[in-house]
Amino acid sequence: MGRNVVPPISTYPKAERRELYRKLSRIVTGEEGPPPAATFEELRERLHLFQQSYGGIEPIPVAKVVGSAARTSDFDEDFLPTKPHLKQRWESLERAYPTGDFPPIVVYQVNDVYFVIDGHHRVGIAKQLGVEYIDAEITRIHTDADIHDAVEFRQLVQMEMLGYFMRASGLGVRHPAAAIRCSEPEGYAELLEHVRVHGYHMMMGRGEVLPAGEIAADWYEHTYLPTVEAIRAEGLTELTPRESTETDLFLWVHQKRRSMFGARGPVSYEEAVRVTADREASEQRERTLLGRLRSMVERRFGRH
Repeated sequence: MGRNVVPPISTYPKAERRELYRKLSRIVTGEEGPPPAATFEELRERLHLFQQSYGGIEPIPVAKVVGSAARTSDFDEDFLPTKPHLKQRWESLERAYPTGDFPPIVVYQVNDVYFVIDGHHRVGIAKQLGVEYIDAEITRIHTDADIHDAVEFRQLVQMEMLGYFMRASGLGVRHPAAAIRCSEPEGYAELLEHVRVHGYHMMMGRGEVLPAGEIAADWYEHTYLPTVEAIRAEGLTELTPRESTETDLFLWVHQKRRSMFGARGPVSYEEAVRVTADREASEQRERTLLGRLRSMVERRFGRH
């Protein structure tokens, strides 16, 4: 499937320039790169994708081809070439298939997106030509994970870690729709340890072994949710960086509560939230005042 327009010149120089501009942009902004195409093997390992079925050959949207099953260092996330040696193969394919009617590429399909096994050059050329559909031989991978065309590998790791936390803690049994979200994957490991400590104290208090689901539900209902409600009521979400989630703030308050123990002894989570919010508000007022004083001095005496 392709456009019935013969490109007047090779698209490789255009693709090469776009990649060069991206490199220059990363240098200017200080980003580390180049960003690689998503690797299917990493995805499959992370999300434990094992069930698959053969889907045959059919046209697929080029825009939905989002990653690679291999050779990720040769192309970036938009299948722009990153190595000079790709030019010869790229241009020979354009000469052989000037209308973009390539032989089928080979892909894995995960939900509604595709990862290339064979055909990286063809996908790159198709994207440069503006081809909407390309024929593909499809192997479908079956998973319940919410994978879409804007997914990033970091998101996949977080999805895996959230799933692991829900299973290992037992929270998925009693509260499968619990609003838990950490901005960093390691936050879920810290959260799991928190639930396990909560379970230890529950079992010591009752003198019996309790199922994980019951422990996790008690932690969620009587520790996590009340703390999050206190965080909202005290306006702590407005006093912290926007990228911080409520789960991040819960873990932060937990750390603050532990640090208060030496000076105050045991304090409730609600008290820890109030003290933390008061301190953050005071520090924010001080930063604002210092900023205003600095501006006044600079206006009065000039910036040095």
